[in-house]
Amino acid sequence: MRYVTNLPYATKEEEHVTIPMSDGVRLSAHIWRPTSSDQEPVPAVLEYIPYRKRDLTAVRDSVHHPYLAGHGYACVRVDLRGTGDSEGVLRDEYLEREQADAEEVLAWLAEQPWCDGGTGMMGISWGAFAALQVAARRPPSLKAIAIASFTDDRHSDDMHYMGGALLSDNLAEAGTMFAYGTCPPDPAVVGDRWREMWHERLENTEPWVLQWLRHQRRDDYWRHASVCEDYTSVQCPVLASSGWADGYSNAVTRLLGNLEVPRKGLIGPWSHKFPHLGEPGPAIGYLQELVRWWDHWLKGVDNGVMDGPMLQAWMQDSVPPSTSYEERPGRWVGEPDWPSPHIRPVRHPLTRHRIEPPQDPAGPDAPDGAAMTVRSPLSVGQFAGKWASYNAPPDLPYDQREEDGGSLVFDSEPLTEPLEILGSPSVELDLSVSEPVALVAARLSDVSPDGAATRVSYGILNLTRLDSTESPEPLEPGRRYRATIPLNGVAQAFPPGHRIRLSLSTSYWPLAWPPPKPALLSVHEHSSTLTLPVRPVDEPDEVPSSPFGEPEGTPPLATTQVTPPEERWEVKRDLVDYHAELDIVKDRGTVRFEDIGLEAGRRAHERYTAVADDFTSAGGESTWTMSFRRDDWDVRVVTHTRLTCDERDFFVDATLDAYEADRRVFSRTWNEQVPRDLL
Repeated sequence: MRYVTNLPYATKEEEHVTIPMSDGVRLSAHIWRPTSSDQEPVPAVLEYIPYRKRDLTAVRDSVHHPYLAGHGYACVRVDLRGTGDSEGVLRDEYLEREQADAEEVLAWLAEQPWCDGGTGMMGISWGAFAALQVAARRPPSLKAIAIASFTDDRHSDDMHYMGGALLSDNLAEAGTMFAYGTCPPDPAVVGDRWREMWHERLENTEPWVLQWLRHQRRDDYWRHASVCEDYTSVQCPVLASSGWADGYSNAVTRLLGNLEVPRKGLIGPWSHKFPHLGEPGPAIGYLQELVRWWDHWLKGVDNGVMDGPMLQAWMQDSVPPSTSYEERPGRWVGEPDWPSPHIRPVRHPLTRHRIEPPQDPAGPDAPDGAAMTVRSPLSVGQFAGKWASYNAPPDLPYDQREEDGGSLVFDSEPLTEPLEILGSPSVELDLSVSEPVALVAARLSDVSPDGAATRVSYGILNLTRLDSTESPEPLEPGRRYRATIPLNGVAQAFPPGHRIRLSLSTSYWPLAWPPPKPALLSVHEHSSTLTLPVRPVDEPDEVPSSPFGEPEGTPPLATTQVTPPEERWEVKRDLVDYHAELDIVKDRGTVRFEDIGLEAGRRAHERYTAVADDFTSAGGESTWTMSFRRDDWDVRVVTHTRLTCDERDFFVDATLDAYEADRRVFSRTWNEQVPRDLL
């Protein structure tokens, strides 16, 4: 990244500004704005997240908010209610109170003498969720949003219930927020009230995994703040981005296809990162793109920001399987609209272990074919990587050949010419199962001539949700069903000599929680198909070879690594008692923030276990330690959440412990049971 200091506007910053809410709670804001805005008001751009502006996001914030402020904007970073230095308690994600707070913040910003009355919202992940959800509420000052790594569907396209199947990231993300939501504010900011504010958080927190497990169906809990319920609610322009290695690779194209407002889409090779910090690379000059976006929609500058393709996407070249990449080779391609007139669905029949040449969708019905069967071991999924790659530690899927050993596999003939896909592949299966609850995981891989298999995309479907995620039904063993499994969106080039592989399994642990019992899946050939979204290789890319500038930002604030970070991702198997384990450590070490004299530490440990093919032996644990230290202020929060099951129920055992120095000042334990609902 190129750090710049010579910006068009001199800036000033206010590190702790309180914004009053209608119920008396005060939210804490960090504001960067042009010095000249005291006399010449400017638009305000809000980022609204729960991840602690004073310390844990301070380095990242220092790169992009002063940069945007230096281009003529008041940039405002607000800690959500109950997080960082804001008052109150954070009880769950995306609640009505959270969105009402955001509307009040926007109204407050619009009324400030340094603001010209116009606002925008930006962010990644929670910040992007917040911007999209608030946009659907149409606050009068909000003129545009810019969002990265988000979804419009909280139930089925988030870390909760992919295809109606419970994801392990449901536990992992709940563990993350269990830790973040119970950290104290900084006494240097809030004064002597810090302990009172901290204990209010500690005493009113419940592990969020309990709430999420209580809503296993798509109900009003998930419909709330899911913009897919009514796309017409969004009436401001949207700049939407994500990455193919992220868990949120689908919502960008859904917004492009369903919104009616001015909109642009951008999808790179990245994991869960802002595009200017994108890993795997190449990262791009995203902040420059934001300046153009805000200049047009907040200042009325006629700069051609809406010219060119609606969607720009990174067409990924073939690569060997790896759990991490510094760069993904490829090129930028552009589509004028979405759905794109250039892309056509190509349907391939599945026969005995083969992906057949394309079939005319309007052709005659396929003959009734013989059944192929599979009952996967629990070990299928240990090389699946994370639902969303966070790139720390390396968490992309590894070589799929071992996974394929427990799967039903279909291969194409070696390609004789290049093939490129852009969009969401899908699998339609004519199937039956042996149990009333079963899932299917479908994986699409690029198989090189030496046999190495790189996963390109995947999808999961809980078959009890075939007809409805709102009203699932148990399956009738032996009955034939037709099931369509959408795979995650992707842009991928397959070179000549490579094969395309489709793999089907009845487990995908620990990425997805296994059903109560192993099920035998029968798939009928000929009447089952794989559909690929094919983009003609000779189609013009409609974008320059390098459409984006080099990543830029302002210099990050000074920090010192006091203790080293640790990263671990280990698959362990014991062939005596058949115990299997995935052990993940993400330890940021201790970092000293030199400007405020604070040392902060974060350590996360996830552990997923199972024994042989006992599907009720699956278990997951999330343990977090958060620490903060300055002079004689020394505090620590330790959270632990364990999720286990039997055939009928889930069991949640959780602990929360808080310390001042070495003295434990708070402790609470939860032991809860939640019935499985056809899951």
